[in-house]
Parts: sequence; structure tokens; C-alpha cells
Amino acid sequence: PKNSELYSDRAQANMKSNNLTEAVADANKAIELDPSLFKAYLRKGIACMKLEEYRTAKAALELGASLAPGESRFAKMIKECDELIAEENGEPPKQPMETTTTEIVAEDVEPVDPPSNEVTVAPVKPKYRHEFYQKAEEVVVTIFAKGIPAENVAVDFGPQILSVSIDVPGEVHIHFQPRLFGKIIPEKCRFEVLSTKVEIRLAKAEPNHWTSLEFSKDNPVPLKVNAPVIGAQRPSYPSSKPKRVDWDKLEAQVKKEEKDEKLDGDAALNKFFQDIYKDADEDTRRAMRKSFVESNGTVLSTNWKEVGNKKVEGSAPDGMEMKKWEI
Repeated sequence: PKNSELYSDRAQANMKSNNLTEAVADANKAIELDPSLFKAYLRKGIACMKLEEYRTAKAALELGASLAPGESRFAKMIKECDELIAEENGEPPKQPMETTTTEIVAEDVEPVDPPSNEVTVAPVKPKYRHEFYQKAEEVVVTIFAKGIPAENVAVDFGPQILSVSIDVPGEVHIHFQPRLFGKIIPEKCRFEVLSTKVEIRLAKAEPNHWTSLEFSKDNPVPLKVNAPVIGAQRPSYPSSKPKRVDWDKLEAQVKKEEKDEKLDGDAALNKFFQDIYKDADEDTRRAMRKSFVESNGTVLSTNWKEVGNKKVEGSAPDGMEMKKWEI
């Protein structure tokens, strides 16, 4: 888990298997562990180019080029990025591209015998459903994942990319990384892990209307709109008069429903103790903290006079016994 070379190598393997978002995630981890590993920047650049995230690719390649001035592949790929960015902006290319991304990937690995057959990897059906809605200044993405601990969720933002990882022990690692329909402001984006979902708020770089969450060459260019046009773009329903949707009111209603949601099992018990702690006086809170910590989570007392002057011993459930683990 701390070996940057292995993450970099797995990024290359993921690219050869056409798992491009996983390749970017592995390259990012390699860079995090060893910011001087130029191959990780190269592989991130290649994967981002295949994802058509040309500006992100160029930024990674420029960093890699500064670490390996003698590596000619960086200059070739940065030049290709410039041409693709110009083409994306509708500018005519200055000259034909000399190298394709596929050829660059091939140069980055040791020569091997060509495979006799190509293996097609079947797409994996996503485990968690997601949807989005938008306002003039932001897009709200909701991933319906019930009971996921916050520490098992990682969310990163790029200029036009959203990366979500859900890694629960004993379950298949989920990685969702779409290229977004429009540009966002990463430093203004945020997310929150709730009991039934992960809510992600993307700050739009421009007040335009997204016709979908993910970018596609078939999608139209984001439409710049002012407030009245945004209202016209929203879904309309049969009515005797035009009806405007109050998205702020709808959001407040959803949050209220979540707050009032009926829980059961451990979730209900935890909510019960949280409410006691929130409304308790300082002595009660001290008693709850002390008893819970000293008993290793098996005793929870609200009586400070009872637990304040002694150590609270653990109490195992029926049919179980306490064990002390020493590190």
C-alpha cells in the first residue's frame, strides 16, 4: 500500500485493460506517495487523454516533463494535447498530429509477443444508483449508498472531472469517475456522506444549463443562461398556468425528511444515544464519554457520580467474554 512503483505499474495495466478511470486513480496514488516518479505523471497523462480530459492531461505531462527533461515523450504528448484542446475549442489545427495516444502507450511498456485474440471486458453493472439536479450556480449529484461509513468514501474534483471511490472492507471497490458535461470550480465543490446517500455539490464555472451529467461528443455545448431561461429549461407538467419549481424549498424538504427518517436496529439505537448526548448537561456527557472509552464500548452510563471516581470495567454480552489485545 505504500509502494508508488506498484501503483504506477497497475495504472499501466489498467490502461491496457481499458480501465481508464482506475488508471488515473492509481497514477494519482503513485504521485501522492512519490511526487518525483515521472512515469506516474506520464501514465496519468495518457489515461486522461484517452478520457478526453486534455487540460488535466497536459498539466500532468508538464509536471512530469519538469522531472525528466530528457524524456522526449512528454514534449510529443504536450504538443498533441495543445492540438486537441485547440480542436475542442473549434480552432483549426496548425499541423497534422504526428503521434497517436495508442502509439504512446505502446512505447511505455516492454516489447511482448502480440496476443492471438483480443479480450473484451464486459462492463460491470454499477452497484449504486446515482442521479443529479441543477441550479444556476451548482449541480447536485446524489449517489444512493445506504449505511456507508464516511471514512470509506473519497471524493476528488478536477476542472471537468469528478472522482468518487467507495471502498468498504469485504465488498467490491467502487470507482465512479465521469468527465463532466461542463467546467467546475474544484475548490468550491464539497460533499457529505449521509445515512442513505452521498451528496456531492459541484460549483459551476459558468451559469449554464447541463443537459446531462457526463460529457459526450453527441451532447450539445452547455447553454449559457440567465435566471428566466433556467426556469424554461426545467421540467414542466400539465397545468392551467406555468409552474416554477422552487429548488431551494425542495432541498429543504428532502433534508427535513432525512432528519425525520424512521430508523431501526443499530442506527435507531445510535440516534437515540446521540440525542441524549446532544441535550445532556456537562456531567452527563462526561459520564457517557468516560464509561464508553474505559469499557471499550460495552458500557454507556449517564451517572457521573457513579463512574467519576472509578474505572469502568467492560461488560461483555451474554455468551461472550472480554479479551484484552496488546499491541
